[in-house]
Amino acid sequence: MMQPVKNLFNAREATRPIIIGLLVLTAIGASIAVLTKQWCRSNGWPDAEQHLHLCYSDFTQLFGTRGMADKLFPYFTGLPAEQALEYPVLLAILAGLTALVIPGIGFSPERQLAYFDVNSAVSFICWAVVVVAVAYAARHRSRDAIMVALAPGIILTSQLNWDLLAVMLAMTGLLAFSRKHIVLAGVLLGLGAAAKLYPFFLFGAILVLCLRTGRMRHFWVSLASGAVAWLAVNVPFMLTAFDEWSRFYTFSGDRPAGNSSMWLAFVWTGMDGSTMSYLSNGLFGLACLGIAWLGLTATRRPRMAQLAFLIVAAFLLLGKVYSPQFVMWLIPLYVLARPKWREFLVWQGIEVFHWVFVWLWSAKWVSGLKYFGDSWTIEILYGLGIVAHMGMLVYLCVKIIGDIRNPERDVVRTEGLDDPLAGPLEGLEDRFVLGSKTANSR
Repeated sequence: MMQPVKNLFNAREATRPIIIGLLVLTAIGASIAVLTKQWCRSNGWPDAEQHLHLCYSDFTQLFGTRGMADKLFPYFTGLPAEQALEYPVLLAILAGLTALVIPGIGFSPERQLAYFDVNSAVSFICWAVVVVAVAYAARHRSRDAIMVALAPGIILTSQLNWDLLAVMLAMTGLLAFSRKHIVLAGVLLGLGAAAKLYPFFLFGAILVLCLRTGRMRHFWVSLASGAVAWLAVNVPFMLTAFDEWSRFYTFSGDRPAGNSSMWLAFVWTGMDGSTMSYLSNGLFGLACLGIAWLGLTATRRPRMAQLAFLIVAAFLLLGKVYSPQFVMWLIPLYVLARPKWREFLVWQGIEVFHWVFVWLWSAKWVSGLKYFGDSWTIEILYGLGIVAHMGMLVYLCVKIIGDIRNPERDVVRTEGLDDPLAGPLEGLEDRFVLGSKTANSR
């Protein structure tokens, strides 16, 4: 009975039995995820108690407050601006379509639960696709996808929001690039950017590698394909409901610093949300230039996953908002960039600690101090969680930068691989390396 488990943990290529085993583990992870939300599934989602029992979900909150319980489709609800769904197009479409399949009309606890369960099921399907995509993308290290299948960060946040749709599109886009399907890769990344912004940043990793190899055509083809895909799903809403469509972008620019963001430390300065956005975007731009410089000066060409992780991590560290589910953006990229179990488990443990005190802090203030009173213990632990999760993310970035600078330490390359995600760029000689008069072999 233990032999299949042993085979899975020692797996190399993603054969059918390995994929089946990974899907079983994902089902186990999803079952645990359901159990973590069982209090709310049984008792509803009352304001403070859903935070106290760590089972808050945007699914249930938005169903009742954005017109979807009345089968009003996002962007076309006719509701006041403050009730507009401030989400990108693909997430709005998904939220609206899943509401349409719930029998009946109007808000009720039964329909709220049904909406939660339907969207949870969609998220779990996306999760399974991500696991399979990582297994195939990792090539000789398909076993690393176990981390994605059982990641505590995904277990806790998979039913919080629709982010797994964007993660699925991002990872299948990278997998398509690794299989030399450049147009498909661009389309998937473009659709991912129509769900969440971050998949767009993965074009930056493609750009750096195409610059080094002198194959800029691959970058332009993928970017153009992504732009067409993004426009195809956005333009209809831009033309028919521009104010509602643009709500996501104006809201993102104007909103104040969110919970768990480093910008909370600067609220005392009186800076408004717009000013913080300019500073945040400027710092992220500088970080991207630094990552590009790192990629173009490294002795050996960095791997796609390494650059992608650094770009997305920089966005999260410097961003004005850090929602708990954003950890899902990074987990598959980490598994492909630096698959080390001990380090991964420490990181995930810190994220669990942060998760717990995000919601306990929320429960305290949403309840009007009914829970935890006026003690500062929760605030201290919540602040510790923020510092710890940001510190660990910086640590992971430092270690990945070290792997780029010292490729002999790269655990993936010790398996005899160059870059599993490089696709049409794999094995090509470098044509452009900063600070080098001669091109490197790879």
